Amino acid sequence: MGRTRRASTIAQVRAYVVKGQGADYHDQARGHWIDDHIATPMAVYPEYRDSRQSFGINVLGTLVIEIEADDGTVGFAVTTAGEIGAFIVERHLARFLEGAAVTDTERIWDQMYRATLFYGRRGVVLNTISGVDLALWDLLGQLRQEPVYALLGGPVRDELTFYATGARPDVAQQLGFIGGKMPLHHGPAEGEAGLNANLAELAEMRERVGPDFWLMLDCWMSLDVEYATRLAHRAAAYGLKWIEEALIPDDYWGYAQLKRQAPPGMLITSGEHEATRWGFRQLLETGVDLIQPDVNWCGGITELIKISALADAHGAMVVPHGSSVYSYHFVVTRTNSPFAEFLMMHETAEEVVPMFSPLLLDEPVPVKGRMVVPDRPGFGVRLNPEVERVRPYEH
Repeated sequence: MGRTRRASTIAQVRAYVVKGQGADYHDQARGHWIDDHIATPMAVYPEYRDSRQSFGINVLGTLVIEIEADDGTVGFAVTTAGEIGAFIVERHLARFLEGAAVTDTERIWDQMYRATLFYGRRGVVLNTISGVDLALWDLLGQLRQEPVYALLGGPVRDELTFYATGARPDVAQQLGFIGGKMPLHHGPAEGEAGLNANLAELAEMRERVGPDFWLMLDCWMSLDVEYATRLAHRAAAYGLKWIEEALIPDDYWGYAQLKRQAPPGMLITSGEHEATRWGFRQLLETGVDLIQPDVNWCGGITELIKISALADAHGAMVVPHGSSVYSYHFVVTRTNSPFAEFLMMHETAEEVVPMFSPLLLDEPVPVKGRMVVPDRPGFGVRLNPEVERVRPYEH
């Protein structure tokens, strides 16, 4: 019999914090399209209506997690969790990693999740678990000198096809994307005038892009069922492909009602702020057509595998929210993820720039709306050594 190869073990876990841009991509300078009077759950309060930063959307900062194997090889990942996440990694989660085999992704995930149930389940804790999980997959790819998509079973298509999220779908069309998703700018608290302004913006964009280009609306948890239903029916006249995250994530009953009341042919989508297979089971049972887990927030690759299988069994598509390379390596391996999202992080959404710039180096971007996922080991990106990061806690 042949000798069994010894599995690499984890020697150390380190957590760093970065302020400004990076994985906390809402932390942008004033004037950026991503913070321009966008409808939010806080828009019911006029003083928090003009800017998402006014209510603290950028308070967390970026969390960078490094996992070092016993031979000195390092894998890393980034997410939105900042100093809170760094504390959780260093003071709590590290015990489940250090000394474990790098290949023990399932056991490590399960232990992290179970051990944090008394204060976790969603939100910043799941963001943190996601970051650890992604760093582990990156490390495994580095050790095996394979891209993460190869570890997931290999690609089912030669290249990714993208739609663009940003303020200028007309520019996205010129850049070769298959569709454009716009932020909704006015919520229910702004009344009929706000609703009419939303529809006028959609009508103008439809006129610019013609009848066949996809247009979608990102409502960022800002609506109620009654408003969302009226918006959807009036937007159907302009060929709206889907209405996204119309309600708060916990209103599963509302999503079921919205799905029943939506115009024929219009997709109801959500999931950006949902997490774990159990949360997505509840969402899928509402009948939504397409789920949008963020791999940096939903539990990482290990959990997204389960979420995707669950969605496939429900006949729903999986198109992960943003996430750059962390979603690209997954989407290319799944038949129920037929296209991908590209978040336009240029200030006016008129140029294609890397999503996590300047934090990551070698981050790929679509060309004419398409991308062959690079075959570099792991997720194929490097940390920019010129970006300052601090390690606020140690263990």
